[in-house]
Amino acid sequence: MKRLLVWLGLLLPAIVMAQDAKEIVARSDQQFRGNSNKSEMTMTIVRPDWTREISMRSWSLGDDYSLILILSPARDKGTAYLKRNNEVWNWQPSIQRTIKLPPSMMSQSWMGSDFTNDDLVRDVSIVDDYTHSLLGTEEVDGHTCYKIEMIPKPDVPVVWGKVIQWIDTENYWTIRAEQYDEEGYLVNIMKTSDIQNLGGRMLPAKMEMIPADATDQKTVITYQSIAFNIDIETEFFSIQNMKRLRP
Repeated sequence: MKRLLVWLGLLLPAIVMAQDAKEIVARSDQQFRGNSNKSEMTMTIVRPDWTREISMRSWSLGDDYSLILILSPARDKGTAYLKRNNEVWNWQPSIQRTIKLPPSMMSQSWMGSDFTNDDLVRDVSIVDDYTHSLLGTEEVDGHTCYKIEMIPKPDVPVVWGKVIQWIDTENYWTIRAEQYDEEGYLVNIMKTSDIQNLGGRMLPAKMEMIPADATDQKTVITYQSIAFNIDIETEFFSIQNMKRLRP
């Protein structure tokens, strides 16, 4: 009995820490997503010799439904991306064609940016499709943060081999994230900044994705507005509605 109590004493902190790590990630995710939301944002792709800007509007409902509509530039206007459960679709109005994206395309660049299709459309859940470990706390850009390692669960089609997030201990903002490939090499660094009132919540309005091997380039997403917990139904997230939407 005494030996059993000793083993429980060793195991319980690890069990509690694993549970806490998942709860921290879930709370951070909920902080920025809500039960549903509608947002307006601008994505700026920065390269050594040129810069490109894309404006877009997005809607989401829980983890299973999201829709992104491109507002500008003119050549991409009306292009849309739809996630419905485990399926992701792309509507190209210029050729009047709907394309279903296979899982193999989720790791590819989204609209020529440093974000992947999975980063924007979120084919997998950062809460349910990873195993989370709390590595401790660290100071990042003046914020005391939980440092959490996320390893994809077996048989889940996750783009990354590992993700490490630094989440603010007070407000649960994700301040920094590092994405690693399956061999353990750092691929991307994501940073957030510019805390503003967005939809009644104080949140980072700026998100930067920087490739680890090309620090002279990056992609910046800047949020102009977010409305949380909007009245929206699953029927909104249909292929027919995606094709009907106008910028």
